Amino acid sequence: MKFITTIVFALFTLMAGGVSAQVPKSPLAFKPDAPDRYTVVRGDTLWGIAARFTDSPWRWPEIWNLNKDQIKNPHWIYPGDVIVLDRSRGQLALDNTVKLSPRIRAEGIAREAIPSIPPNAIEPFLNRPLVVEPDGLDRAPHIVAAEESRVILGNGGVAYVRGMGDSKAPSWMLYRLGDALVDPDSNTTLGYEAIYLGTARLDRPGEPAKVVLTSVTREVGAGDRLIPAGDLQIVNYAPHAPATQVNGRVMSIYGGVGKVGEAGLHSVITLNRGKADGLEVGHVLALYGDSMTVTDRTRTKGDPDAMVAVPGERKGLVFVFRVFDRVSYAIVMQLQSPVRVRDLAKTP
Repeated sequence: MKFITTIVFALFTLMAGGVSAQVPKSPLAFKPDAPDRYTVVRGDTLWGIAARFTDSPWRWPEIWNLNKDQIKNPHWIYPGDVIVLDRSRGQLALDNTVKLSPRIRAEGIAREAIPSIPPNAIEPFLNRPLVVEPDGLDRAPHIVAAEESRVILGNGGVAYVRGMGDSKAPSWMLYRLGDALVDPDSNTTLGYEAIYLGTARLDRPGEPAKVVLTSVTREVGAGDRLIPAGDLQIVNYAPHAPATQVNGRVMSIYGGVGKVGEAGLHSVITLNRGKADGLEVGHVLALYGDSMTVTDRTRTKGDPDAMVAVPGERKGLVFVFRVFDRVSYAIVMQLQSPVRVRDLAKTP
């Protein structure tokens, strides 16, 4: 049996835990060419479905009248469900006759709810520490030698590791301390990126222990660190805007070279804002280029009106999927122009 759900558009702001400094919002509108009905298929995402109906997919909670708890657990849209846009009133209104709440499925066959964003784009980042203190890896087990005195190891390579102690964890992740994550505004170091190198399997405990590299993304060698593999953290929060104004910057682009790289669609970026600044998983931010001050060449030298402030243009939208204390990771979900380090990240 297919379930039919009605999309209704609420003319109110989602209340977020008593926060007083709300961001003003324009009335939510749906696209003129929005479909009257849409059947959810495998491979859909919450973001993609919302984008079929509105140009503001981050306002998903308003579309569905979600409370704060439901934003963090929207497991109620499945492949086969039919979504209907209610145009009967000819206006944006809340239909109080429809209760949108999690249902118990009666089919007897487990179905997987659709995710918020493309899972394959962020899966490699979900169970990795990513951000560490300068000495955060110092106490982790490390490779001291490779089989047959090899300097570089790849898939299937054998390494000997010190520092595992009595641990019998079967699976491990390999890391190397990376570049400092420097706040573009304050020039403060917020942490260090832990460069993911691959995975290894414990072959023989001991001191040193013997491990076999099972999946390598780049060359591995002596001094590289190992951390027990954690469980994959699935991101299924509804896309939503922060309740208060956020002002941050793009700090780095994953896989970019220095500060000259550009981020495209589904690229991963780091932001200089985190939990301490009110960011949480599922938040959507808009990216803007920096504003510029230019000289109007038609004006004479010394004319007070010769200098003109040119605002930065909007570049796209990002979805925050992993949050640390002062740093967050986000994926580019909408793009008008390439994203660069130091671009602004704001509440949309």
